[in-house]
Order: sequence, then C-alpha cells, then structure tokens
Amino acid sequence: MPITLTPIGLLETPWASPADCPRNGRQPNPAPECRAVVAPDYQAGLAGLEGFSHLILLYWLDQAGPPKLAFTPPFDGTTRGVFASRAPTRPNPIALSVVRFHGFAAPGVLRVTNLDCANGTPLIDIKPYLPTTDAEPEASMGWLAPHATRRPE
Repeated sequence: MPITLTPIGLLETPWASPADCPRNGRQPNPAPECRAVVAPDYQAGLAGLEGFSHLILLYWLDQAGPPKLAFTPPFDGTTRGVFASRAPTRPNPIALSVVRFHGFAAPGVLRVTNLDCANGTPLIDIKPYLPTTDAEPEASMGWLAPHATRRPE
C-alpha cells in the first residue's frame, strides 16, 4: 500500500551534501545553529512550542542514495543490518533527531542545534521531546555499546 508524505517545511543547515554532514548531530562540538523553516500552511501547528527545550524532528533523507540492507560500518568491521543502525541508506529514508530548541528566529522559523542533515532536507514532522516519555535510562546499545562515547555537554 503506498504512503504519501507531505513535507511541512525544509531544514537549513551549513552542510551542502550528505558527505559534508557530521556522523551525528552532537558533532561538531559546539554544534552549529540550524533552522527548521515551516511552510505557511503548517505554521499554526507551532502554537505552544515555546518553553520546550528539545524537539524531535523527523525528516526525509532525499539525498541518501539507494537502500543497503546490510553494510559494514567504518568503525566496526562486522556486517550489520540497516535496521540495527542509523545509516541513512534505508528503504524509507526517514531520519529522526532530538534537537535543542532555541526559540523562533521569525514566524515559522525554529532555531535548533544538534541536527545532522544536508541543507534543504525536507522536514516531515515536529514533536516535543518529553523526557518522561522519550528517555529510557536503562536502554542498551547492542553492538554499538563498545563504540559509544560520552555526549558533549
């Protein structure tokens, strides 16, 4: 069954292509300010975002390339399945980032940091990050645990 997604806006970042993007939004440190520009038809949906420190952005990796169901991460050496990774080359290239929300630059323009996509990436949804619901302190990281590093503060 086909699914139709309608972008609600675009993401503005300093990276021109996927090759320029950091491996995750916590790099580099400090993370550069980016913008989520919401189309006028969807700006009424932004009411009430003031006061949230973090947001979840969902976006479509339109430059990701063809899907790869298995690949070898450059830092691991073992073949892994795409669903056991955050690799961008997915059957449906949907990405998720928890970003820090710094307020509005203008109506419909959100100032955010900790984003990791190319400039012009289509934004498909925004949700408030809720630490009581979205954080799982006891979560395990599977095969990535030995590669985990402390997040920059």
